[in-house]
Amino acid sequence: MAPARRGWVAGSVWGMDTSWWLALAAVVALALVAAIADGWGRARRRPRRWPRRPEGRTRPPTRPRGARPLPKRRPRPGEIWWADVPYEDGPGSKDRPCLVLSVRGREARIAKITTRFHNERAGVIPLPPGAVGDTRGRASFLETDELRQVPLWEFRRRVGTVDPILWDQVRHLAG
Repeated sequence: MAPARRGWVAGSVWGMDTSWWLALAAVVALALVAAIADGWGRARRRPRRWPRRPEGRTRPPTRPRGARPLPKRRPRPGEIWWADVPYEDGPGSKDRPCLVLSVRGREARIAKITTRFHNERAGVIPLPPGAVGDTRGRASFLETDELRQVPLWEFRRRVGTVDPILWDQVRHLAG
């Protein structure tokens, strides 16, 4: 019989307890099964995509991917709406009130409305408090120096019509 080595215990390798290896192997096997099952489940549920173009079609779909449907009521000149208005200095947009100046095709020319008065900018016209449907009733300002083109599907909610006296001042901007 061989002499017992120091630290040597029956059922261990180099003096380490190996009973936890079986539990680790079971956890790894379970995680692998779960990952494979999840992958098969996702492969069967394909995301809804824009309908594919029929062969020979060369023009794009009527509206871009991800765009909202057209509003139930079409914006008209002289109305104030909440819309997703693009920034003037880069990509992106902001949901804000705006005055519709004209509508041509699937786009509207608008003047944005803001709550900040910029005295250094020409063409800023004060609006009465609450004119844009703001829940806080803050004063608002119409900025007529930078007009934008906004697709009709970006219009979200109609607030009302602008004061007739103010409309007479800005209707020439519709161009």
